[in-house]
Amino acid sequence: MRIRIVGAGAMGRGIAQWAASGGHTVELCDVRPEAVTEALEFVRSMLERAVRKGRLSAEEAAATSDRLIPLADPWAESADVELVVEAVREDLGTKAEVFGRLERALPASTVFATNTSSLSVTRIATALKDPSRLAGLHFFNPVPLMRIVEVVPGAATRPEIPGALTALVESCGHRAVTVADTPGFLVNHAGRGLVTEALALLEESVADPAGIDRIARDVLGLRMGPFELMDLTGLDVTAAVIDSIWQGFRYEDRLRPSYLTPNRVVAGLHGRKTGRGWFGYGADAPGPAPERPVTGDADRPVQVVAEPGGPGSGGSWRTERAAALRDALTASGATVRTGAAPAADALVLVPVWGTTVAAAVAALGLPAARTFAVDPLAAAGRRRVLAVTAASDPSAARDARAVLARAADGEDPYAVSVVRDTAGSVAQRLLASIVSVAASIAERSLAAPGDIDLAVTAGLGYPVGPLAWGDRIGAGRMLELHRALHATTGDPRHRPTRWVTERAQLGLALTDPGTAPGTCDG
Repeated sequence: MRIRIVGAGAMGRGIAQWAASGGHTVELCDVRPEAVTEALEFVRSMLERAVRKGRLSAEEAAATSDRLIPLADPWAESADVELVVEAVREDLGTKAEVFGRLERALPASTVFATNTSSLSVTRIATALKDPSRLAGLHFFNPVPLMRIVEVVPGAATRPEIPGALTALVESCGHRAVTVADTPGFLVNHAGRGLVTEALALLEESVADPAGIDRIARDVLGLRMGPFELMDLTGLDVTAAVIDSIWQGFRYEDRLRPSYLTPNRVVAGLHGRKTGRGWFGYGADAPGPAPERPVTGDADRPVQVVAEPGGPGSGGSWRTERAAALRDALTASGATVRTGAAPAADALVLVPVWGTTVAAAVAALGLPAARTFAVDPLAAAGRRRVLAVTAASDPSAARDARAVLARAADGEDPYAVSVVRDTAGSVAQRLLASIVSVAASIAERSLAAPGDIDLAVTAGLGYPVGPLAWGDRIGAGRMLELHRALHATTGDPRHRPTRWVTERAQLGLALTDPGTAPGTCDG
């Protein structure tokens, strides 16, 4: 296939390298001829680097390089170009002008694709006399390494084009997911669950950015915490994406932005590219403050109490959570007391699921000064999370942290984060939001469940897709978490989705697409 790529910036050159490596002849062009020269030099340097590392033979690199053709005129007429991929700046007027000129130069059989990451494919296509020839083909940077591409049909796109683009993408070694033409497409939309909830936690002073990031990494197993990620992407970019997706979905509560970002963006606190964001960067910048050492009495007795029942809560699982924490502490050598009422000298630990420890104190008559919440969510690493209330005795909190830091013989001690009491604690809130946003994408049929999980793991680097992650917990327990968060906070952002509710009621997995009416017609 002969492919023309218009735009020789970072995305254009990456797409050119990917297509040429897949065996296609690539015309690379730009309104700035020097940009084409620089892009080809960069691609050839990447190919040479691959040869040095043994990932590519010298013959393969030479053949790939030969398939890259600099084109002086982006609007040159050609009967041989089968596909044009546009990768110019993210501006509707600019893209409309590019496709308008290409339509006059190339035959009606040439398929047009836009690499837009945020603009409506349908709106871009309205600039064409024949909007049916255009679809979205959204790559991620760096293109050769990010092996996922979103195929986005517009409202008028011919039905055979998405399948043809999917076949092209997969023949060149990447995975393709078909996504509805909606704000953020799939990956950017699904990624809002993590960052918006992290910002909400910061708004509530549950923990500082470094503390939230530690929990995201060590409990959820994410490679980067949400604040590190915002600093890497750039808060100016992240805030704009959050706002555009929220507005595009008509102010959906689940996607609500934070009041914390506008002033930081105006102040230039964008992250790594400006030297300061949520954290400082550069040789003289102080890093995040280290965690405080564990100083409490690890031998102080503790008593584990199951949280009281709530809306939709499972009594047996409440008991299981308490028993699991009791067993783990006993195995670490902690002094664990039993009995109906808390012993006078014992710390009280309550494994909460979507609720607060303050509610447990009130409902069960527990001693407020020495009762704390523990997150029962199974951790990816060796970190436990302790939640304190406004009534907590600081000395008792230090002792509780020391008890939770204990480990069985031969094991490393646990790191213990201390956070403010909130519904569900940090990791539960983050996971609930990740799953909830993905479920809302599935229930709107914006993408298939399998494509959602594939795109998020490949595009965002999550350890597991959000729907499969929810299945690890269990649809019923995820529903219990969402209901408890909603009931405890009253915030509609935590309202359970129909997708999770229905699958919990029917005993289906969250990854199961289920039966659609159209499959029952005949």
